[in-house]
Amino acid sequence: MAELTSQQIENLKKRLFERRGELEELINNAAEGAKPVSLDQPIGRLSRMDALQQQSMSQANRQVALQGLEQIKAAMHRIDSGGYGCCVECDEEIDLARLQARPEAPFCIDCQSARERKK
Repeated sequence: MAELTSQQIENLKKRLFERRGELEELINNAAEGAKPVSLDQPIGRLSRMDALQQQSMSQANRQVALQGLEQIKAAMHRIDSGGYGCCVECDEEIDLARLQARPEAPFCIDCQSARERKK
């Protein structure tokens, strides 16, 4: 497998910036829905349960987006340090198709699969 070209890295970097913007927007939107539900509001029991469920989902979505941002920051750091495109576990090159699908991916497909089997 050939190393990534500078053009491929630039294209992937652009995708990382785009994805970062999407996640930041999602985090901002989720912050509103994650606010505590007031128990003093005169709404019905089912409406309150629905509001609590929506709050819980917003908090979970926000947490996933925050983790995604951390992965993007780590990928940007690997680009800056020259380690981008190599698996952080086995040091093998990550396939371009995988990076195009998930430019923040820190693991090659074999290492990622092994990590998922352990869960």
